[in-house]
Amino acid sequence: MGLLEGKNLLVTGVLTDRSIAFEVARMAQAEGGGVVLTGFGKAARLTAATAKRLPKPAPVIGLDVTDQADLDSLAERLRAHVDRLDAVVHSIGFASGRIMGGRFLDGGWADVATSIETSAFSLKSLAMAARPLLGRGGAIVGLTFDARYAWPLYDWMGVSKAALEATARYLARDLGPDGIRVNLVSAGPLKTVAATAIPGFEQLEGRWSKRAPLGWDSADPGPAARAVVALASDLFAATTGEIVHVDGGVHAMGQ
Repeated sequence: MGLLEGKNLLVTGVLTDRSIAFEVARMAQAEGGGVVLTGFGKAARLTAATAKRLPKPAPVIGLDVTDQADLDSLAERLRAHVDRLDAVVHSIGFASGRIMGGRFLDGGWADVATSIETSAFSLKSLAMAARPLLGRGGAIVGLTFDARYAWPLYDWMGVSKAALEATARYLARDLGPDGIRVNLVSAGPLKTVAATAIPGFEQLEGRWSKRAPLGWDSADPGPAARAVVALASDLFAATTGEIVHVDGGVHAMGQ
């Protein structure tokens, strides 16, 4: 039996087959899990096209995590495909180029607020929207980029990730009594659509493999996806509020 045999996963953030979320969905199916994807706005058509590259069909439902009507109807729309959820994968983040790339001091609140709502508050929003279908033993797994440091050019996206990490800890506290685990995977830089839009990504990527004791392949989302799948399974039944680093070991190295 696979790690996710008989389990249902809701996976957000699939745009192309290079994304961590796509690899999570593919691995989940390979481990016996059922998968439902979400798509945002016009990009939902791209999600639906990418879904066809999965080993098995996966339905795609529209979801804007900043739209309360979408969130309120999520559980009902999911019930058209599954009777319950065993895991939710949060792979959502956004920051305008106006607040990255060395523009930290110039960032305005409107852009910052959008980034924090989309990248951090959405973890809580998604958890509450999916909660009616999540029972004891359920898991919520999100993706972050180590927010302990002020990375060059990452600016307000880094602040948003710090908010995401704090949100995960508070969710772990408040959902724990219901038997729901909340954990994050902190991956090294990967050549996803979102990452390559970050100013200076190539500079960060180039230094990473030199500092990683295990080396680092920025074109391979597999290691990060495997960690997400493991956290979504029953293997980590007593783990919550954790951040698992999948970065080749860079997080443990000094400067």
